[in-house]
Amino acid sequence: MCSSRLKFSKQSSGGGSSGRGLSSKARAKTTTALNVYGRRAHESVLEEEAPQKLGFKTFPGQAFPFGASQVENGINFAIFSQHATAVTLCLSLPQGGKFERPDGEMIEVALDPKVNKTGDVWHICIEDLPRDDVLYGYKIDGPRDWRQGHRFDSSIMLIDPYAKLVDGRRFFGDASHKLSKFYGTYDFDSLPFDWGDNYTPPNIPEKDLVIYEMNVRAFTADKSSGLDPNIRGSYLGVIEKIPHLLELGVNAVELLPVFEFDEFEFQRRPNPRDHLINTWGYSTINFFAPMNRYASRGGGPRNASWEFKEMVKALHDAGIEVILDVVYNHTNEADDKNPYTTSFRGIDNKVYYMVDLNNNGQLLNFSGCGNTLNCNHPLVMELILDSLRHWVIEYHVDGFRFDLASVLCRGTDGSPLDAPPLIRAIAKDSILSSCKIIAEPWDCGGLYLVGKFPNWDRWAEWNGKYRDDIRKFIKGDSGMKGSFATRVAGSADLYKVHKRKPCHSVNFVIAHDGFTLRDLVSYNFKHNDANGEGGNDGCNDNFSWNCGFEGETDDHSIKALRFRQMKNFHLALMISQGIPMMLMGDEYGHTRYGNNNSYGHDTSMNNFQWGLLDAEKSSHFRFFSEAIKFRQTHQVFTSDNFLSKKDVTWHENNWDNQESKFLAFTLHDKNGGDVYLAFNAHDYFVKVSIPPPPPKRRWLRVVDTNFESPDDFIPQGLPGIGSTYNVAPYSSILLEAKLT
Repeated sequence: MCSSRLKFSKQSSGGGSSGRGLSSKARAKTTTALNVYGRRAHESVLEEEAPQKLGFKTFPGQAFPFGASQVENGINFAIFSQHATAVTLCLSLPQGGKFERPDGEMIEVALDPKVNKTGDVWHICIEDLPRDDVLYGYKIDGPRDWRQGHRFDSSIMLIDPYAKLVDGRRFFGDASHKLSKFYGTYDFDSLPFDWGDNYTPPNIPEKDLVIYEMNVRAFTADKSSGLDPNIRGSYLGVIEKIPHLLELGVNAVELLPVFEFDEFEFQRRPNPRDHLINTWGYSTINFFAPMNRYASRGGGPRNASWEFKEMVKALHDAGIEVILDVVYNHTNEADDKNPYTTSFRGIDNKVYYMVDLNNNGQLLNFSGCGNTLNCNHPLVMELILDSLRHWVIEYHVDGFRFDLASVLCRGTDGSPLDAPPLIRAIAKDSILSSCKIIAEPWDCGGLYLVGKFPNWDRWAEWNGKYRDDIRKFIKGDSGMKGSFATRVAGSADLYKVHKRKPCHSVNFVIAHDGFTLRDLVSYNFKHNDANGEGGNDGCNDNFSWNCGFEGETDDHSIKALRFRQMKNFHLALMISQGIPMMLMGDEYGHTRYGNNNSYGHDTSMNNFQWGLLDAEKSSHFRFFSEAIKFRQTHQVFTSDNFLSKKDVTWHENNWDNQESKFLAFTLHDKNGGDVYLAFNAHDYFVKVSIPPPPPKRRWLRVVDTNFESPDDFIPQGLPGIGSTYNVAPYSSILLEAKLT
């Protein structure tokens, strides 16, 4: 037994158990402990030797693994803090299956640094703790010198960075628990998840991916989803809508953050944004725990974990991979002016965050969110690697998209690194070896690494230059023809180096931040007043065109032009070399009414509108679906290598003409099934000469975006193509060479 001492404190507890009972032995000990302290909770200081009064025997414990782990003689707790001088483990035990803990009472176990510390790791083992439903956290003290980067405050309960589950409020947006606290918890009682005897992940080659960026909650939260209210906005809700994903034709979903976050973080104090609810989730509380409020029926963290696995398994069974959007560049803990301390800041701020010791220990802010995770510190790097491995091993995810990944390329002082240890470690890690790893290659400190992200021939990138150049050309900007050709051909100017391939470019026109596709063709300016930031948030460089009127309109000609432009963008995306990614809702023309930064709206602004989808099934949706499926059945769009002269013929001898906004080219198929494409961004018709088809073939028209559905996309092709074709203003065509 160690000399650790247990005391009882009152702590506001917004979390709770998920209702599992204790063994009779553990229940008796728990009841005794709570009865003892319940009678004397009014006393300001109360300490008793643990085994004599509480029935819990403690041992020194072990330094590894971090977090809570089950060992032979109990539950072991281990946490790293290099600069802490005192660590107290706080426990709340399940009570009769109730969600709320009575009076928020918690047991406090003070760790003795002479017994419960190895190096910089504090640890303890407690015998006979329940195997699940225990809430726990830490109170940690240390130096109070802010100028040296410390932010210790022993009055704050802190979440274990290695907690595998996090409990707190159970229902998303439940204002009655707006200020609830979050606690780590664990589950060593449940049986392992059954992935099935015949389960195999899809293992789709990167070049064949078609990614659908989506938000778990927003996908089914709206009443129009037709789902039981208990599963709307949940992991199980995604399962119910897999048929839609299959009908659309995508084979990978990229989920906006699903790590635990606090949707009420903006409402903890009066401020201009205190009406917002964080629905995007780019404000991580813990890197191991799935968002517990995405569980159905308010089921809590254990059900969230189980249902997340159910979702992954169902998606895999449907041939759809799961990529997680992960945020390792910052956390929810904000800045020094208005900190929201829940974990890392109070455990060891100087280790977990970048601080400027030459400027009074101020937090460095390369994330735009007030703090920057110290990613290349050895301890933080291992935390990130352990987190990634956990999601692969425990949840079977297929890959990761790293938010503001340039932050991960900075040293502990914030300076850029040519060979960042973390980026290399992720690329070389054996457990992550088969994962898709995708960087968002910029940050808010100006480190723009598109085409230059350290990659070890593995990392793919969100190609921001693709987005910008495609937008500019399709809307009719001058001088963009050459750039458009470069982008649809795979961006060899950026990625043809070492062993990189076209699939290292993740091509997108639209992503979660920015305009939706419909808004891209409906607004020249952002309209973000609802965000409470005076219109100062969101990007100003949208390269959008409203087609003649700002916002929604009933003008038939403008609406027709807008839908034509949306089809042009989607066609360009689907015929480009590289990995295409589209945004949830663009398949029916979702609008946010010009808001290009809608992170804080748990409304129809973000939520998928299933009724609008039904209205567009035979037209807009049909075109999007057919274009995706055409891509997947034609290898000319998914080349392993960058295009050579034998792969593509550019029907162009006027590259230097800055006013030319027309481009035509033929992609050559080794079996003769060539594909001819022409994009006209002029405001007038262009009569173009059509090259002869390969021998024994004839050209059939598959796409002409100028036509209305169903004539705009004819999968089997329409004959009758002559030696010329009149391409309409702001439209595009696709011809396929088929056997006569």
